[in-house]
Amino acid sequence: MASLLQKENSVVHQQVLSANSEYVKHFGDKSKLTIPPARQFAILTCMDARLDPAQYAGLAEGDAHVIRNAGGRASDDAIRSLVISHKLLGTKEWFVIHHTDCGMALFTDDIIRDLLATSLKTATVDENGWRNVQEEGGTDEARYISFLTFKNLETSVTDDVVRIKNHPLVAKDIPVYGYIYDVKSGSLIEVPEATKAGVAVN
Repeated sequence: MASLLQKENSVVHQQVLSANSEYVKHFGDKSKLTIPPARQFAILTCMDARLDPAQYAGLAEGDAHVIRNAGGRASDDAIRSLVISHKLLGTKEWFVIHHTDCGMALFTDDIIRDLLATSLKTATVDENGWRNVQEEGGTDEARYISFLTFKNLETSVTDDVVRIKNHPLVAKDIPVYGYIYDVKSGSLIEVPEATKAGVAVN
């Protein structure tokens, strides 16, 4: 099994390098793009592979900052990036975009901590819940991490907008909009409570 996985990984590795070679051939004038994003806004969204901010938000390279993590949550590191985005690179508006069918609603901090305590290998899920396929090589280090899981999608968006707006390093005149991306339709659905909380104060 291990050798098969290594072979699959080497195929993916080669595919990435081949794709990059093709990309370089058509790179064109992109070397002239400036460091500050041309459209002066930033998006905080989930790392889910089904989400393509360039497509759902109409972005071209150089247009905007896109900050991604598991759940699109307003973690300390996400806020660090947003602060730099505004303070040094001039973004003036921010979007928090979570999405339907998000994996972060399918487990809790306690579940992933228990899984990691006994194994670092990929877990599986079935009708009985999450379980480790292999029970060895775990660590208790996960107890020191908040995984920022959530139960309610609208609440998670609102909570993140509120946290960003209330952060002492965030300028009050930056509007923060709250949306949910629907993975079944591609639509962005506003969370009114979040956007209300994110109104700019001049």
